[in-house]
Amino acid sequence: MSPELKSVNDMHTPSKIIHPSFRIDGHPFDSEDPGALSRILAKRGDETGRQIAEFIEEWIGPEEKVELQTSGSTGKPKKILATKEAMINSAFATGAFFGLKSGDSALLCMPVQYIAGKMMVVRAMVLGLELDCVTPSKELDLPAEKKYRFGAMVPMQVAANLHQIDKFDTLIVGGAAVSPELESELEAHPRKIYATYGMTETLTHVAVRRLGREKLYRALPGVTFSVDSRECLVVNAPRISPEPVVTNDVVDLRYDECFELLGRWDNVVNSGGVKLFPEKIEQKLKGKIDVPFFLAGEDDPELGQRLIMVLEQAGEEALPDGLFDELDPYEKPRRVYSVDAFEYTGSGKVDRGRTLGVLFP
Repeated sequence: MSPELKSVNDMHTPSKIIHPSFRIDGHPFDSEDPGALSRILAKRGDETGRQIAEFIEEWIGPEEKVELQTSGSTGKPKKILATKEAMINSAFATGAFFGLKSGDSALLCMPVQYIAGKMMVVRAMVLGLELDCVTPSKELDLPAEKKYRFGAMVPMQVAANLHQIDKFDTLIVGGAAVSPELESELEAHPRKIYATYGMTETLTHVAVRRLGREKLYRALPGVTFSVDSRECLVVNAPRISPEPVVTNDVVDLRYDECFELLGRWDNVVNSGGVKLFPEKIEQKLKGKIDVPFFLAGEDDPELGQRLIMVLEQAGEEALPDGLFDELDPYEKPRRVYSVDAFEYTGSGKVDRGRTLGVLFP
């Protein structure tokens, strides 16, 4: 288990920020020549090497804060500032939860311009991990003989690299929801594979659940949860954020360190007094429809709102027989609509609000 972080207030020299066991692609950080590692990485000649080199230069610089770019998953992309102290605390929490120690191997296969990639580098620097870096892509080119103690991927990468999952002792999966089909494939997998819950504002994950084995998300060390009047999750992580982070995620809170994720408050449909969570119902339908779809609410004179399904397709093709048979009666959509093309966010996720605006101008 990683040691407790005692103090990060005095971070004026690289040796106090970077663990002596830290390696990237086998190259150590030299506190006598702090720029050496960045120069080596820049010589890789690819975007990944350039991004990591720039981030390390920023990390060892005198500024106490790092500028982060949000993905735009829940709104317009924006820039926020995070303290290096908070990022270090986040790294130590991950290390403590997963039992990472100096000298452990890890893989970076995500872009470093976003928080997920940056935090993999930070974990390696402060925990003393030996980090291998590969070009972020759907199908990963990993060394045949190499195995890793720790890694992180998005669901798309996991699905495309199932034949390489055995290379990891522990793998965390985030950035998007894991489909029921993928979770089913991972259920019998002997490796420890975890879905993560978090966002840029919480410096990646503050809770995890083991895919195929657990229903509830469990808090990382130093993190507790509560809910607001909407039953939306409030993240209390004083070593990461000085103020509680209020989310729009509706949860079933079990104790102050465990919760079940139900769906987004923005998407809840109140149909005749019954709260319906489109994301939960969508999970039951995944794999049964060949075209992209989502569920939403539409005004109804009797129910207040009625549940609808929106398909991304041209025309009005028939739905598969028995599609809704396994749904509870109140979960079955009352209307089905089609649009030629969905609207998407900058990070590639469906923008439900804008798509509904196209459907109902």
